[in-house]
Amino acid sequence: MGSEHQHLLLHTEVRWLSRGKILNRLFELRQEVHMFLLEQKSAFSSLFENQDWVCRLAYLADIFDKLNDLNLSMQGFRTDELSLNSKMCAFIKKLEFWLKKVQRNSVSVFPTLDKFADDSEIDNLNTICDCIREHLTKLRDELVSYFPSIMNQDRTQDWIQNPFVEDVTSSSGLSDKLTENLIELASDRALELKFQNVTVSQFWLEVKGEYKELSEIAMSALLPFGSTYLCEVSFSAMSLIKTKHRNRLSVQNDLIIAVSDIEPRFDNILAKKQPQVSH
Repeated sequence: MGSEHQHLLLHTEVRWLSRGKILNRLFELRQEVHMFLLEQKSAFSSLFENQDWVCRLAYLADIFDKLNDLNLSMQGFRTDELSLNSKMCAFIKKLEFWLKKVQRNSVSVFPTLDKFADDSEIDNLNTICDCIREHLTKLRDELVSYFPSIMNQDRTQDWIQNPFVEDVTSSSGLSDKLTENLIELASDRALELKFQNVTVSQFWLEVKGEYKELSEIAMSALLPFGSTYLCEVSFSAMSLIKTKHRNRLSVQNDLIIAVSDIEPRFDNILAKKQPQVSH
């Protein structure tokens, strides 16, 4: 049919990103799917003739796209509980902002729906906005129920993420001695420049020699796994290495190399090997 895509996507519960992708693909191919269903004399063809239903599809494509962006931003090797809490808090605040926009019958924050509404000149946009408002409210309440303390962020750990913020010591919750150490650290211009060029974890490891207690407190907050990403990466790597043809293989050493982002020092490894000389 001259479409940009050649086929629809299938949804699988294992791949959690697929739900958002299939909705986007279905919306993009809605005219082609409609024609196909008409040829097959399917009752589902009437859904694509219903503007209200297509609007709901466009909204779902947008909201799942935003959820996918949130999920992807929370994945990675160097995520920690503090940064993940901040991202979840930001998303809940975005939900509240979207709710305010929808309450004014504006869908500009949902680009797919907004474009479709403009192109199709939807008459019953108020009804669609009522439906969206109900869904966003339930989504926000559900997230808050999962993370009840997320909106009341603990400011006593702000110094861990950035010890050079002005007045960070006022809400640090540290003892007098450690607060003095934090003031001394925050006044060190050389450490401030170093902080700008390394990760938070690397910074606190590098200052451990001079500020041992502060470093230990910081690392105790940064080290716990914030998500199951590392476990999932390890399982995926193991499934590629240990196939049915190598089911007796001990994968421990291979798995460490597969999931680590540390580059092996091949020159040093090869230098320790004795080359085979000719006789």
